[in-house]
Amino acid sequence: MPQEVRCVWPARALLGEGPLWSPGQGAVFFVDIHGSRILRHGLDDGSRTDWALEDAACWLVECVDGDGFIAGLRSRRVVRLRLEPGRAVIAGELTRIDPDRPGNRLNDAKADAQGRLWIGSMDDGEEAPSGAFHRLDPDGAIVRVDEGYTVANGPALSPDGRTLYHTDSAARTIHAFDLDGAGRLSGKRAHIRFAEADGYPDGMTCDAEGGLWVAHWDGGRVSRFRPDGTLDRAIALPVSRVTSCVFAGPALDRLFVTTAAHGIGHDGRPDEPLAGALFECDPGGVRGLPPGRFGHPPG
Repeated sequence: MPQEVRCVWPARALLGEGPLWSPGQGAVFFVDIHGSRILRHGLDDGSRTDWALEDAACWLVECVDGDGFIAGLRSRRVVRLRLEPGRAVIAGELTRIDPDRPGNRLNDAKADAQGRLWIGSMDDGEEAPSGAFHRLDPDGAIVRVDEGYTVANGPALSPDGRTLYHTDSAARTIHAFDLDGAGRLSGKRAHIRFAEADGYPDGMTCDAEGGLWVAHWDGGRVSRFRPDGTLDRAIALPVSRVTSCVFAGPALDRLFVTTAAHGIGHDGRPDEPLAGALFECDPGGVRGLPPGRFGHPPG
C-alpha cells in the first residue's frame, strides 16, 4: 500500500458511500447501501460504531438545528434520522423523491451553504436513464432540476458556491452547472469525461482551492482535477471499487475514502482483502471545505 494511504477500518462494506465529516462529533460517518448499515469512525480515539437499518440509507447530511441527520433512503424517502445507542430512529418524513418512478432509488446528496439539499436518484437496476437530480429547499419544497441519469452520483460545490458538479457515472461524464443564489442551475456542460481505463466517476468533493477530488469505481484510485478539468494528481488504493471521499478533521486536511466489496471475488474478479474498507489518504497539503448542513442558515 502506498505510504500516502492507510486503512483505518476494514469494514468490508458491500457498498460504502456518502462519507460525511461531523465537526461536532469529531467523526466521519458513511453508509453501506447494500449492507443496510450506517458507520461512524471517531477521529480522536479510532472508535468504530455501526447501526443496522431496515430501509438502507444512501446518504446522510447533518441538520443546521443540530437535531440529528437528514437521510435519503433506498425507498426514495427523505427522513429525519437520529442515531441513538444501539438503534437508528426515523423521526419524521420530509418528502419522497420520484414517486412516479418505483424502479429508482436515491444515490448521493450534498447540502450547500444556503442549507439546500442536492439529491440524485438512479435506476436501481443501473440500466435505464430514469434517474434525476433534485433540489430540496429548507422549507420543504422539492424541485426536479435535471434528469436522464442512469447512475446519478457525487454532487460537489465549488468554494464560491457558483459551480455545481454532478455525475452520470454510466456515461463516464462529470457535468458542471452554473448555480445562482436562488438555487437555479444553468449552463450544463461536460466538465470531465473518463476513458474506459479510468473506470467510472463516482462520489466527489471540492477542496478550498477549487480542485475536484473524484473516486474511480473500477479504477482503483482517487484523482484531483484542477478547476479547468485537467488532471492534477492521482492516489492509488489497494482496491478497485473506490466510491467517494471527504475532507475531515478540525483543519479539514485529512482525506477519507470509501470503497465497496460488492462483486469482488466473484465472476472472475480477483479477491481484494481490503475491499469495502475506509481509507485515509494524504491530500498533499490541500484542505477541504466545511460540510454543508440542511436547514435555514443562522441569521
